[in-house]
Amino acid sequence: MNGIDKITAKINADMDQEIAQLQEKSRQQCETIQADGRAQAQQIQEEILRRGRKASAERLERLKSAAQMETRKQRLAAKQEVVGEAFDLALEKLCSLPEEEYIALLTSLALRASTTGREKLIFSQKDRAQIGKKVVVAANDALVKQVSPELPGSISESKVGAFLGKVVNSTTAIVTGTGLLTLSEETRDIKGGFIMVDGSVEINCSFEMLIRLQREKLEKEVAQLLFP
Repeated sequence: MNGIDKITAKINADMDQEIAQLQEKSRQQCETIQADGRAQAQQIQEEILRRGRKASAERLERLKSAAQMETRKQRLAAKQEVVGEAFDLALEKLCSLPEEEYIALLTSLALRASTTGREKLIFSQKDRAQIGKKVVVAANDALVKQVSPELPGSISESKVGAFLGKVVNSTTAIVTGTGLLTLSEETRDIKGGFIMVDGSVEINCSFEMLIRLQREKLEKEVAQLLFP
């Protein structure tokens, strides 16, 4: 082997060694990049899983909260329905009182509501026909007795005394202007009670209105009794 061949062989050997070193270095770099990539991928995967678990837990809490709220709403609605049924039953009981008690109750209401003693009473069609006149007469008698002089017992107990009592009451009503309630020809679509009218002023004494007003005051108490 001459000198050129030796030089050429040396160059080739050096090149082979350098190539081998480059290949080894490239292999190591590839392994490093792959390792970093796997670690980064693992971190990304763990972060995705962490976020997913957090989002799932938050959604579960929201669903639980919504379910609890809906349950409370439904429970409250059911309680309100039961309370409403209790007041509906009270209204039904009032409307189905025996006639004597019913007339006495309406007479008492008329006495409390009247301010002039000259108002008109408007009933439902049924009540006007059955007890309207009786309520007006009873209320007028009670109003007159509040201002009318009393006859001695020895006189009022006789038939003549009873007649004189009516005369005194009628005269008192005319003089004082009270005890002149009248039964209106008009009727209203109410379940019970009456509407008292004095000119353009109306006082709603219907049982529906009275129950509604009492419900505003007593609803909480009734609910506590029904759901202790």
